[in-house]
Amino acid sequence: MLKFLQICFSMRICLSLFFLFIAFVTVSQEKDSLHKIHPLIPNITTASDSNTVFEGKKGLHASHDETAKLIIGGYVSTYFGIYDDETVNNGFVQIPTMAARNKEFGINTALVSMKYSAKNLRGNLGIHYGDIATTVWPTQYNMIQEANAGVKLVKKLWLDAGFFKSHIGVESTEPRENITSSMAMADNFEPYFFAGAKLTYEVSDQLLLQVNSFNSYATFVDNNKNKLIGTSIVYSPTSKISMTYNFLTGTETPDSVKTKQVRNYNNFYITYSSNKFLLALEANYGWQTNSSKKDSTKNAEMFSGLMVGKYQALPQFAVYARQEYFSDYDQMVTGNIDFGRNMFGTTFGFEFKPFKNAAISIEGRNLSCDNLIFKQGKKVLNQRNELIFCLDIWF
Repeated sequence: MLKFLQICFSMRICLSLFFLFIAFVTVSQEKDSLHKIHPLIPNITTASDSNTVFEGKKGLHASHDETAKLIIGGYVSTYFGIYDDETVNNGFVQIPTMAARNKEFGINTALVSMKYSAKNLRGNLGIHYGDIATTVWPTQYNMIQEANAGVKLVKKLWLDAGFFKSHIGVESTEPRENITSSMAMADNFEPYFFAGAKLTYEVSDQLLLQVNSFNSYATFVDNNKNKLIGTSIVYSPTSKISMTYNFLTGTETPDSVKTKQVRNYNNFYITYSSNKFLLALEANYGWQTNSSKKDSTKNAEMFSGLMVGKYQALPQFAVYARQEYFSDYDQMVTGNIDFGRNMFGTTFGFEFKPFKNAAISIEGRNLSCDNLIFKQGKKVLNQRNELIFCLDIWF
C-alpha cells in the first residue's frame, strides 16, 4: 500500500511540473519576450491535421523554420471486433494488432505525443497505452511508442537517435494513418519499432536518403552483439506521389548459437493522394541464411504484398478496399505460426467522418491460408472472417 501511494505521489508531482511548464511557456509566448531572448523556446500548438493517412511514412524531413515549435497531440482509437476464429492467446485473437479482442469493446491506443522542431534540433516523444501497446510492444518499454532526439550536423544532414516508430511498410500501428482499420499480413510481420540511430540527408524537397543502424529486428533491447544495418530512399516526384525503398540486413541469432542466420529484407511501397483517391502498393522480399525447412544449410525466402485504396465518395463518406498476399513457408518471420505456403486476404470497409478529426469505420475481412489453423467450435478451418467497428478521434 505504501509503495502504491509513493507511486501515485510521484506521478502527481511529475504531472504538476509538466502542466506548470506548459503554462509558463504559454504565458511567455503571449508576452513574446522569452522567444526574442532565445530562439529555442518554442511556439506551442496542438496537432490539428485532419488528413493523417500515410503521415508516418513521409520520412524525416528537416525543419525549415527559424522559429522553434512544440506540437502537442492526443489520439484515442476505440473498437469492437468480431471474429469467427475462437482461438485465444492471453485474451487476444490470433495474429493481433488492431482490434485484438474478440466480441469485446477495447482501446487500440490512447496516445499523447509531443514533437519539437527548431532550426538545428528536433525530437519526438509518444506515450501510449492500449491493446496495441500490450500485444506488440516489449514489456520493458511498453508505454513508449517513440522517444528520439535529432541534431543537424551540417546543412541538410541530420543525426537522430533513440526509439523510433517503424518506417518499414506502408501501414502503421496507428489506425488513423492507415486506409483500413486492420493491418495486412505483409505489415503485421514487419518491425513495429526500432532502437538505434539514423543519418538522414535531404537532397531536395523531393528526395531523401538515409542510412541507419538498429539493435534488433523486433525488439528495443538487443539479443546479441550484432546490429541491423539499413538504408532508405524516399522520392516524391509530386505532392501527390511518394515512393519509398527500405533495406535491412543483420542477424537475430543469439551469441551462444554457432550457426548464424542473417536476415535480409527488402521493402518497397508507393502512395498516391488526392482529394478523391488514396492508393498504396507494397511489395516485400526477404531471405534468411541457414533457415530452410528442407535443408537447414540453405536460405529461407518470404514474399508479401498488398494493394489498398480509398474513394472519397462524399466529403464525409468514403469506401475502401484492400487485397493482400503473404508467403512464408519456412516461417522466417512468422515464428510458430504456420500458414502454409500461401495466405490471401480481402478487405472492404466504409468510413464516416462527422468532423475533420474524427472517424467512424466499419470493415469486413476474410483471411484464407493453406493450413487449418482457425477454430470454430469443433471445426478447424483454413480461413477466418472478421468484422471491425472503430471510432477514432485526434487533436
